[in-house]
Amino acid sequence: MHPGTGCRSLLTVDAEEEFDWNGPFSATRHSLDHVHRLAKFQQFCDGLGVSPVYLIDFPIATSPQAIEILGDAVKAGKAEVGIQLHPWVNPPHQEEVNRFNSYAGNLPAALEREKFQCLRDTIAQNFGVQPQIYRAGRYGLGPNSVAMLRDGEVAIDSSVRSKFDYRPGHGPNYQAMPLVPFWMDSGRNVLELPLTTVFWGMLRKQGDQIYPLVRDYPRLRGVLSKLGLLERIPLTPEGVSADEALRGIDIALDDGLPLLVLSFHSPSLEPGNTPYVRTEDDLDQLYDWWRRIYAYLGQREVAPTTVAEILASVER
Repeated sequence: MHPGTGCRSLLTVDAEEEFDWNGPFSATRHSLDHVHRLAKFQQFCDGLGVSPVYLIDFPIATSPQAIEILGDAVKAGKAEVGIQLHPWVNPPHQEEVNRFNSYAGNLPAALEREKFQCLRDTIAQNFGVQPQIYRAGRYGLGPNSVAMLRDGEVAIDSSVRSKFDYRPGHGPNYQAMPLVPFWMDSGRNVLELPLTTVFWGMLRKQGDQIYPLVRDYPRLRGVLSKLGLLERIPLTPEGVSADEALRGIDIALDDGLPLLVLSFHSPSLEPGNTPYVRTEDDLDQLYDWWRRIYAYLGQREVAPTTVAEILASVER
């Protein structure tokens, strides 16, 4: 990305079906009851002057209601769409549905690629655009994913969740991955936009060494946070208060990050679908979170950006 343009923010929405986050994965047990609420969220973003990128999985990509709501926003230049691969609901259905295979990068290379191509082509057909950004569902990149994106002419990935380690659930380890955008391949074909997560507290400079030691001890993590010693803050309204996120933004800006990648899951737009939004009051708080965050970003002169703008700014 070109230097000297100041920090920017990118709003990414994991647009996906509703399913039981605590239950087993299923190719059929899901619903799309929240999709109508995407219209209100898009109107909300219009009011903020933010153009979200909806990372769409197969059930959303084939939902007539989602195609109408998001398609209209895309045509109006008020939103973008990208790819989010949930392999367990994405054809072709050849693998056993389980936790290991819920990470697309764990699949055989040919099957991962077939599922990706099916979803990419479905989005292109139903939304009239060639998607240029990808996120593996559950952040599940694998050893063949970058070549798949390169060959599929998708220029940006945003699957890396820096400072998170998903190995206990058979996923990848992003603990030591950079927070700044970086090229995933030597040919500079695929640009990584990591989701923004920072450490806050007096020990934040040592966070990469300390946090893995306390990750599996929530009470100890709570003590470290309350004492102002160490806290991990991802920029999402899901499980992170606005006050925490504002602290995280300050740290990110102090560290000179050129891009803040914010995210959340679309089923949180309807109470009862995710652990983070159980009531209408929770939903009101989610919207208030975004109001506070974007008001503060405006004060800090962090302008919203889009995938198209990022691609235009990239020096290859």
